[in-house]
Amino acid sequence: MRALISVYDKENIVEFARELVALDWEIISTGGTFKTLKENNIPVKEVEEVTGQREILSGRVKTLHPKIHGGILFRRDNKDDKKTIEEEQIKPIDMIVNNLYPFENCLREGKDHETLIENIDIGGPSMIRAAAKNYKDVLIVTEPSDYKSIIEALKENKIDMTFRETLARKAFSLTAHYDSVICNYFQEKSEEKFPKYINKSYTFSNKLRYGENSHQEAAYYQGKIYAPYKKLHGKEISYNNLYDMFAAVKAAREFDDITVVAVKHTNPCGIGSGKSVKEAFIKARDCDDESIFGGIIAINHIVDKEAAELLHEIFLEIVVAQGFTTEALEILEKKKNIRLIELKDFNNFELDTSFKEVLNGIIVQDYDDILLDEDKLQIVSKNKPTEKEMEDLKFAFKCVKYTASNSIVIAKDGASLGIGQGQTKRSWAVEEAIERAGEKIKGAVCASDGFFFRDTMELLNKAGVRAIIQPGGSVKDKEVIEYADEHEMAIIFTGIRHFRH
Repeated sequence: MRALISVYDKENIVEFARELVALDWEIISTGGTFKTLKENNIPVKEVEEVTGQREILSGRVKTLHPKIHGGILFRRDNKDDKKTIEEEQIKPIDMIVNNLYPFENCLREGKDHETLIENIDIGGPSMIRAAAKNYKDVLIVTEPSDYKSIIEALKENKIDMTFRETLARKAFSLTAHYDSVICNYFQEKSEEKFPKYINKSYTFSNKLRYGENSHQEAAYYQGKIYAPYKKLHGKEISYNNLYDMFAAVKAAREFDDITVVAVKHTNPCGIGSGKSVKEAFIKARDCDDESIFGGIIAINHIVDKEAAELLHEIFLEIVVAQGFTTEALEILEKKKNIRLIELKDFNNFELDTSFKEVLNGIIVQDYDDILLDEDKLQIVSKNKPTEKEMEDLKFAFKCVKYTASNSIVIAKDGASLGIGQGQTKRSWAVEEAIERAGEKIKGAVCASDGFFFRDTMELLNKAGVRAIIQPGGSVKDKEVIEYADEHEMAIIFTGIRHFRH
């Protein structure tokens, strides 16, 4: 039996090769792998001894030869194949051990284009695919973690077809992922928005306790890593936690000021900005001090001792922040189950394309990465918002962007006072936001993720809201503006809608 070993990742390869030799396998190898095995006194034959052809083009061509691929693809039960093998004096190869040039690692490390190109493996994927195609006769080994089980199976004569198919599946999965990463690198260099094929690949990170519900299994797969988060304290992160964390961080990164976003079931239940984390948290908490219980908090700043003392007072599932002072950690770590997550840079991850599952496929769109266009803001009412109201209106519009449609945010002084969201009728969202704002509503402003009608204006006027920001664009806009002028209300049209389904 013969095995061709050519690996970039040489973890445990010496031990694996030594076990194969002990089982009377002949080893063929290339380049650095050959050198490693030779230095460790493993009997090994160089590929060029088999092919009669030296490596060329600075190692770009090593194994691309009929005596290699013929030996891999030879079907042992095919008469014509046997005849050809004999005529061409090709010896069978019964195992390929290969992993690939580290293109993905080089990409992650920010290597230059030429380095990336030279780390696109050609011979490796070719051998892997050939061996996986002929899995009935050839073992294809692509993961160092499989070395032990393969040796055990060989020793116990337990290499059955299921075992072979499992190795083949892993091999094709590896080459598919590898090509996907390369494809996406070139796609990012292209201006083509919607290519013919979408190739997204993610790497298994860990299994989760369960999915959205306890009867659903779930796992976390990582994509491109720009800003890896670090869990500093607490129990395992769940499926829903990860989704809520994402929602909270996306909202918090929208604000330049120190901001706290409290999320429950992916929906903000309070957002506050201030001169300190403590001030921002108080504003976010006071928007809905009941829903925040068991919520997820995202803070686009460092958590200090004063803020930690307040966070410690209520039950929170997760606090994601740019960091925690030593004193803050000492306070918060007293709670066993709270997860403390450090995400140093809230802006250092890509939000370029979003996907949703639909009937028999997916729909794709750009992320909603625009808030508003200052040049297109229109004050359409006779009454103009004050400078203070304009500041509050822009804050409220940032908040409403991250709420579930139909949604309304009533805000004042850098704090959401009442949030109404996820309603099938916009006036119901307004009623909900007004009720939650309570007595604090006097002097507050309102933001809407979509246009609204006269009935909404009547509700806001009755509650004492004098300034409103909304997209505009309805056939009823004229009526809305007339109502605003009749009741000395200020209304701004942004021309930009922020639905979130």
